[in-house]
Amino acid sequence: MNFNDALSVTKLLLEYVPATLKLFFFTLLFSIPLGMVVMWLKKCRFKPVSWLTKLYILVMRGTPLILQIVVVHYAIPMIVSNAKNSGNESDFIDWLRELMLSENYMFITLIVAFSLNYAAYFAEIFRGGLESIPVGQYEAAQMLGMTKPQTFFRIILPQVFKRVIPAVSNEVMTLVKDTSLATTIAYAEIMLIAKQQMNTYSSIVPLFIAGLFYFIMNAIVTLVFMLLEKHYSYYR
Repeated sequence: MNFNDALSVTKLLLEYVPATLKLFFFTLLFSIPLGMVVMWLKKCRFKPVSWLTKLYILVMRGTPLILQIVVVHYAIPMIVSNAKNSGNESDFIDWLRELMLSENYMFITLIVAFSLNYAAYFAEIFRGGLESIPVGQYEAAQMLGMTKPQTFFRIILPQVFKRVIPAVSNEVMTLVKDTSLATTIAYAEIMLIAKQQMNTYSSIVPLFIAGLFYFIMNAIVTLVFMLLEKHYSYYR
């Protein structure tokens, strides 16, 4: 594989960077708020809710993401097929059929699988950060006449955010690399195209070029979180 071929592959991979970034940003958009919800559900005093949330976290963290992608992607076709065979048609089944036939189906199933998986990890990160705050800070805020919402948003949350930045940055960097798992269901992104070009040119150079793209994206993520840590360094 010569330099011109490598340049052609690089240009081709650049065309699929937006697809990879789209998967990355939408996963963060849904998984971080969902992770906060999961954290509060796990801390719920109603035991059945807490137990079910713990089970969800265990399953999401205890099974491979690639398996979760396959399950989510093929679950809807199986549900629709079983409903058709049993004659249990309904508006919900019709909606699932329309979703399955839509051009965004592959992307939607990936977002669902990625968001459910990463929400479990973010939930544990947020819980650890929240529980690391000394109880005395809550008591001091109460003595000053602050309400619980004021205490949480003005005193606790900024400190939690500062403490979880390193752990969150690790998960975000992992997410950048995990987007390559979208090749499992043939979603057109950087890694899938790199594998196709590897077969076309009978060379592993396209994979190295793809690796460079992931490295650059993670370098940018690292820089962003370094700036965030510097911004919140006044809490030291």
